[in-house]
Amino acid sequence: MSAHPRLPGRIADRLEPGESSWRPGESRVVFDDPYLSLTVDEIVAPDGSRHSRVVVRPRPAVGVIALDEEGRVLLVEQYRHPMRRRMLEIPAGLMDVEGETARQTAERELAEEADLRARDWSELIGVAPTVGYSTETITLFRACGLSPVPEAERTVREAEEADLTPWWVDLDEAVRACFDGRIRDAKTVIAILAVARP
Repeated sequence: MSAHPRLPGRIADRLEPGESSWRPGESRVVFDDPYLSLTVDEIVAPDGSRHSRVVVRPRPAVGVIALDEEGRVLLVEQYRHPMRRRMLEIPAGLMDVEGETARQTAERELAEEADLRARDWSELIGVAPTVGYSTETITLFRACGLSPVPEAERTVREAEEADLTPWWVDLDEAVRACFDGRIRDAKTVIAILAVARP
């Protein structure tokens, strides 16, 4: 790597994160439940100074971008209380069943939120969407070869999920919605752009 000739920073031959000389210090749990914990952590700078950071520690999660035979993507519209509005998202959920793999969780979430099964699965990408304050990680999957879950085997949805609406959207329209602000959920934007890239 070499210094940029005109601007601050370095020119990278290939992009790879460097080793950290920051060290973790003490960590204190201030909230804990089955879904997430909240800690106040101390970090130690290379010069020995100490700094306090609040860290949200949720369970890992998965998201599923399901595509039908026409290339449309499935979005679910539901109320998201932190945002105080209904949001358009891909089916997703926490890995909160003991022993489940990410793929198994993805299959379960697609069935629970969209009454769908998929024949063909592929892992798209893993993301850490909120690295400034959270350990959250999300593994995103593509699901194709879709079929409905039989009526008798469908999940009875509760709370906000009981009010969700599934939408099939042309992929190009979904991409436009990412850029004009109709779709703002990070995992959904990433998944749509990942499947849309040439």
